[in-house]
Amino acid sequence: MASKQAVHMKHGQGETSYARNSSFQKAEQNRMKPLIEEVITDLCSSTSTLLHGKIVIADLGCSSGPNALALVSTAINAIHNHCLQLQQPPPEIFVLLNDLPDTDFNTVVKSLVTLRQSKNPVVVTGVAPGSFYERLFTSNSLHVVCASNSLQWLSKAPEDLTRNRIPAFDIDEHARREMLPMVREAYEKQFRKDFKLFLELRAKELVSGGRMVISLVGTRSDVIASKFSLFPGIVAQILSVMVAEGVIDKAKFDSFYVPLHGPSIEEVREIIKEEGSFFIKEMRVHDPTAEMNIALSSPSKFVNNLIALFEPIIVQHFGEVMDEFVRAAELHWSLDVDGSLREERVRTSRAMLVVSLAKED
Repeated sequence: MASKQAVHMKHGQGETSYARNSSFQKAEQNRMKPLIEEVITDLCSSTSTLLHGKIVIADLGCSSGPNALALVSTAINAIHNHCLQLQQPPPEIFVLLNDLPDTDFNTVVKSLVTLRQSKNPVVVTGVAPGSFYERLFTSNSLHVVCASNSLQWLSKAPEDLTRNRIPAFDIDEHARREMLPMVREAYEKQFRKDFKLFLELRAKELVSGGRMVISLVGTRSDVIASKFSLFPGIVAQILSVMVAEGVIDKAKFDSFYVPLHGPSIEEVREIIKEEGSFFIKEMRVHDPTAEMNIALSSPSKFVNNLIALFEPIIVQHFGEVMDEFVRAAELHWSLDVDGSLREERVRTSRAMLVVSLAKED
């Protein structure tokens, strides 16, 4: 992977682990369920798509914890139910889970045992560590690809910022406002490059007529482009307080970039059309206000979610500063100086984008 940043969630089963702080992501996986079931019905009804009575399903960016098997389990259940209804033998299923090498694969592999215990249909499993911004599978080998809550993570920080040493979040408020359009453009440019590459790679790996269902954290189209993305902006604000307190070095802060971009639905649609390998079967936009309310409802939930998502990348860049980060984060929640947390709880600026795609023949 081009990025050297530790873009993985916090390991383990502790109070601040991703496994214990991923209800937001679980809600989005539930919204993907009907689209995955529809995809399975289409594929199982098309004898030309299945190869010799088998179907290969890949989940890209599976992470670890209770959500790791959610998407592939939905697909397996849909296959079983479809074949049972039509009284036909189910295809053999090969399930592949992918995420970055630093992911807690020990937990993932243990959970795969439950899938392998299935006798009808037969389920074979495997793990494919690596970046989904690189080739992962052989040509024309996959039938279904799923990716949930992962494509908002970029392959690396925007080159236009790192190359020119432009901070993503300037401590000086006036300078920050002046630089915001340039910063947003750099993140949009990096997302366009990464997402286009992702589509090109998956088009090589999917069979003709293969399907893909993806979801990602985006931004509402009606949100004025005058703010930073919510959680990266909050992390930057907390870290800037730590700079003022002398806990971390300003030069170190200026070189810190969260490789995360929440695109609008228009951005996503435009890139898919421009790349040209897929056509959009269905596109949905969900309002995650209820989930955001839960995530921001108390200082402990707020802090735990930040730690689960961002501790690895913070520690890699700044060292062991998490005790100070937690203290500053709790203070940020209680003060909410700019009102952004209250605003998000009323109506979030986030949008959850879900897209069902079919590979062009």
